Amino acid sequence: MKKHNTTEAKKAPPKVAFLSNDNNLTSQAGLIPVIQFLNSLALPSLAANNLPKDRGSNAVYQLADIVHIAIIAFVGGATSLSGMMTIWADTVLQRLAGYSKIPHESHFGRLWKEFQWASVSSLELLNHLMRNQVWGKIMQQGMTYFWDLRTMWIDIDSTIVTVFGTQEGADKGYNPEHKGRLSYHPLLAFSAHTKEILQGWLRCGSAYTANGTIDFLRQLFAQMPKGIRYILRGDSGYFDGKLFSFLEEGGWGYLIKVKMKNLANLLSSQTWHPVPGKPGWEQCRFLYSCKDWEKSRFFLALRQEQEPKPSKQKKLWTEKEYDYFCYATTEDYTPWACHKMYGQRATCETWIDEAKNQMGLGSVRTDDFWANSALFQCAILAYNTVKWMGIVSQNDRLQKWEIKTVRTFIIRLAGKLVTSGRQYTLRMPISELYSRERDAWFQMTPG
Repeated sequence: MKKHNTTEAKKAPPKVAFLSNDNNLTSQAGLIPVIQFLNSLALPSLAANNLPKDRGSNAVYQLADIVHIAIIAFVGGATSLSGMMTIWADTVLQRLAGYSKIPHESHFGRLWKEFQWASVSSLELLNHLMRNQVWGKIMQQGMTYFWDLRTMWIDIDSTIVTVFGTQEGADKGYNPEHKGRLSYHPLLAFSAHTKEILQGWLRCGSAYTANGTIDFLRQLFAQMPKGIRYILRGDSGYFDGKLFSFLEEGGWGYLIKVKMKNLANLLSSQTWHPVPGKPGWEQCRFLYSCKDWEKSRFFLALRQEQEPKPSKQKKLWTEKEYDYFCYATTEDYTPWACHKMYGQRATCETWIDEAKNQMGLGSVRTDDFWANSALFQCAILAYNTVKWMGIVSQNDRLQKWEIKTVRTFIIRLAGKLVTSGRQYTLRMPISELYSRERDAWFQMTPG
C-alpha cells in the first residue's frame, strides 16, 4: 500500500470512530437565547391569554404552543411544516424550551386548521404587545435614540407571494414574475427606524395594492405609542384622496408618489425653477385637486432633462424631453429634499425580500386560508424577534446583519448541554470569528 504523503503542515489523518449515543448535543445553540428572549417578553403567557381557547383543557397542545414552536422554527430557518418538526427534533432545544415532546408532523399540520379569523387577529395583537414591551426595555437601557424619537416614518407596501398548487384564498392578480399564476398579495407596514414589521395582513392575490389600507392603518395607529407623529411613505399605488383625508384627520403625515393619467400634461404646464447645485434638474411646487377630492393638496415635483437621442437627421429645433418625479405630501420640504426622502423607501423593498426569502414570510402554507394567515403572522413575529434582539444587544453589527447572516454565524452553533445538579450549562467551541456578536447575542437580557 502506498504510504500517505505528509508535509510539515499536514500529517497523515487519524482514524476516527463514530458513535451516536449522546443525547445532549445540538447544532443550533444560537436558538437558546431566542427562547429565553421570548420568555422574557412573556410570549408563552401572552399567547395563551390572547388566543381563543377553542381546544379542550385535556388537549396535549394548545394553540399558544403551536405559535411558540412555529416562531422558533422560523428563526431557525424552517421553510415548511415538516422543516419545523426537523428543527424541533433537537432534544436540547426541546428540553430548554420546556417541551417533553413535540407533535408529530401530521398532527402539527392538523392543528393549524383550528386557527380562524379571531385567532389570527389575536396574533396581530400579540405582535403589537411584544413590540411595546421591547420598546419599553430599550428605553430602560437608556438608548437616547428612542427617547428623542418624535417622528416615525412608516413604509407601507405590498408584495406578491406566488402559490404553486391549490391554496384557499389564492387568486389571479398582478404577478409580473409568474403571469397568470395564483398568488397572495400581503400588505405590510415597516418602521423605517427599527426595520421591524409593524403590521401585516395576508390578502388574496386579486386584491389591489391599496385595498383595505385605511382599515389596516386604523388598526395599526390604534396600537402605536402616543406622542409620536407618524408619516406614511408609499408608492403610487397608495395615491388616493380618501387615504389622504384619513391621515390628515388623524394628524398623521404622508409622502406618496403621484399617479395620474394626465400627470405629464399637468407638470409640463407648471413654472419650473433650477435646483441649486444640481445641474440639469428643475423643481416646482403647486396646489392641485383631483376631480374626486374635496380639497386641493400640495404637489412637489422635479424634472431632469434627458440626454438627446442620437439621430442621423439634422433637426433645426428639438423639443427637450424630461424625466418627471412628483409627490403629494403634508411635509414642508423642498422638492429635492422630498425626492431624497422618498428614495429612502427603497430599503423597504429590501426588508420585504429579506422577510420573504430568509424568514419564509408567506411561503409556509397549507390549503386553508386562516391557517396560512396564522403562519404568516408567526413569520412576522419571528422576523421581528431577530430585529428586536439586534436592537436590544446594542451591537452595531447584529443590528445591520441580515437574517441569513445571523443564522450562519450565531444560530447554527454546535453545543453540548451539561447538567450539574439543577444547573444547566451549554458548552460551545471557542471561536474568534465574530466573538463579540456571539457574546452579545448570548448575553442579552431584556428583562
